[in-house]
Amino acid sequence: MKTLIIGYGSPIRGDDALGPLAADRLENTELPEHVAVISRHILTAELVADLMDTDRVIFLDAAVDVEPGAVNCRRLEPDAAAVSTMAHFLDPRELLAWCQSLYGHAPESYLISAGVASLDYASYQLTPIAESALDQMLTAVAQLIDTPTAP
Repeated sequence: MKTLIIGYGSPIRGDDALGPLAADRLENTELPEHVAVISRHILTAELVADLMDTDRVIFLDAAVDVEPGAVNCRRLEPDAAAVSTMAHFLDPRELLAWCQSLYGHAPESYLISAGVASLDYASYQLTPIAESALDQMLTAVAQLIDTPTAP
């Protein structure tokens, strides 16, 4: 199953760097041949082209609506009404909706998010709580990669 992992977040906003840092760590490990990793500051429309040839996408992000240090994994569905500004960021569900609309295909999709403790300015520096959540995020990614079909 061709899998794309996209870690995103602001590297200069403390724990918001969780997504890109998780993606960077994954890129430095031995992944199965069918797994690709992308690290971005924000989600942009250009990513739709990467999604069209993918069977599964796993988004990695920090979250302010999750208890600090807690990690959630949830299935995503395309949603054209997902809130985004388009000038600053896109919601992953909106990207999926664009992929579905333009190419008639949206990959099986998941969001793994971790609660943050601080969004203060700090270049790629995580709080200890976020650092422990990062390890949990990577474990959740490994579990999804090892799952042949949707759980």
